[in-house]
Amino acid sequence: MQATRLLDSALKQIFSEMELPVPEKLVIEAPKDPRHGDLSTNAALLLARTASRNPRDLAAAFAERLLEICPQIARAEAAGPGFCNVTFRPDVWLNTLVEIEEKKGAFGSSSAGIGQKVLVEYVSANPTGPLHVGHGRGAAVGDSVARLLRFAGFKVNTEYYLNDSGRQMNILGRSIWLRVLEKSGRKINFPDDCYQGGYIADLADALLKAHPSLPDLSAKDGIPICKQYGMDQILDGIKYDLKEFRCEHESFFSEKSLVDSGAVGQTLDNLQKSGRSFHEDGALWFETTSLGDDRNRVLRKSDGSLTYFATDISYHDNKIKRGYNWLVDVWGADHHGYIPRMRAAIHELSANPPKFSVLLIQLVSLLRDGEAVSMSTRAGQFDTLAEVIQEVGADAARFMFLSRSCDSPLDFDLELARRRSMDNPVYYVQYAHARVCALLRRAEDNDIILPEKSDPQKLALLDTDEDLALLRQLAAFEDVTREAALALAPHHVSRYLLDLAATLHAYYARHTIVDVNARDRSIARLALLRGVGQTIRNGLFLLGVTAPETM
Repeated sequence: MQATRLLDSALKQIFSEMELPVPEKLVIEAPKDPRHGDLSTNAALLLARTASRNPRDLAAAFAERLLEICPQIARAEAAGPGFCNVTFRPDVWLNTLVEIEEKKGAFGSSSAGIGQKVLVEYVSANPTGPLHVGHGRGAAVGDSVARLLRFAGFKVNTEYYLNDSGRQMNILGRSIWLRVLEKSGRKINFPDDCYQGGYIADLADALLKAHPSLPDLSAKDGIPICKQYGMDQILDGIKYDLKEFRCEHESFFSEKSLVDSGAVGQTLDNLQKSGRSFHEDGALWFETTSLGDDRNRVLRKSDGSLTYFATDISYHDNKIKRGYNWLVDVWGADHHGYIPRMRAAIHELSANPPKFSVLLIQLVSLLRDGEAVSMSTRAGQFDTLAEVIQEVGADAARFMFLSRSCDSPLDFDLELARRRSMDNPVYYVQYAHARVCALLRRAEDNDIILPEKSDPQKLALLDTDEDLALLRQLAAFEDVTREAALALAPHHVSRYLLDLAATLHAYYARHTIVDVNARDRSIARLALLRGVGQTIRNGLFLLGVTAPETM
């Protein structure tokens, strides 16, 4: 926000004047108690030793100089053991509305990631069944992270890693094949390790209808047909569900393409040259015990077959070769042990490895009438993402998924998500936006016309504590989105929106907005609320949630 930028610039000028370095852990943030000012910095605490001065005395010196060089600062003072608290003049906060009116949908964006190329890989569920609610949380997180990174200036690509080879796909093919044989009249003892869901029977029905002679084939010839058909149909369903959930994947990267092209073999050769992998008992191993792993990991088995780990390493090798500066992976929480192994492989494969971040998606407990719904793809006992979207809508599902950090378990209350009341978080935020739109319409009905660009003199009428509180919150939006992007933490935005909506609702209850007897003040307050509405709309977009104008 402007105030943060002003203080940061002024402090750096002071550091230069005093021949002090810019502290690596410099913090500029709003104090918890607003009585302590608009912003506070720990600069003096960090630089006291270098400056050979008492931290509080240094903070006082900073405060004195800030008042001299920054006319936008109304008050600056030392506090506590060495903090420097700063209060800005009201026009600094009023300028936020001018900025919102100029930037509109870009308000809150930043250039933090300019020049950086990021690949966000998310969902990447095996195409062996429909997406369930757990995949939905990962989808919401991955898509919102990509939106946030773009908003912060990064060049972002999104990708789905398609596991289209290996054991799970063979099980899918065998599962459909056995159902085909069963439906053709043969007695089948269906194995427990096969996929049991009703969708397998549906796929067998459709395949048998299209190819009535399929049961006459041998298993060797029939299973590959079933596998390919099943994967294609399930993947089409996954793509449709993701589109309905407003999730975009610019590319679907095939695991099979890596194997068929020989890329996996080349990657393994490169790992051997690095000295990290070794042969033992006829197999190729990756040395991971030095990384804290309980045992070394097999890359190629003694029979020549590849492990999932081998193809995953090759996939990340491919990412590196595409020139990304930052690789962001969204994985299930059960892949926690994979992280140090993959990080080690990335460092072995590149002299200048990209930044590597993994978001682990903790489990979602889906509640229905107070009881958890079982989610097992193999047993066919799960609520699909499509069913959740149909029941509560994409808006509520996405907001709920993004309401907490993805590394924390989440109880998803279907009844709450469906409820049109102020205790439903997404309704609460969306209603704040709709309320602003309703007030703007009411003003027009009363011939109070809000200009596209506000008159600074009329904005000066925003002089109450509640006015300034809203303005400060709006000004903080850029800091929130930038930090949320850099931390890969969309829940920071949902929390900000809930707080902003609460302030807006309280403001509405306390103040008359549309008053034909006080037109100038009405226009000023409408400009303020228009800024709130635009900010909510921008924030909801980053979460992939709509901003309705009526509710």
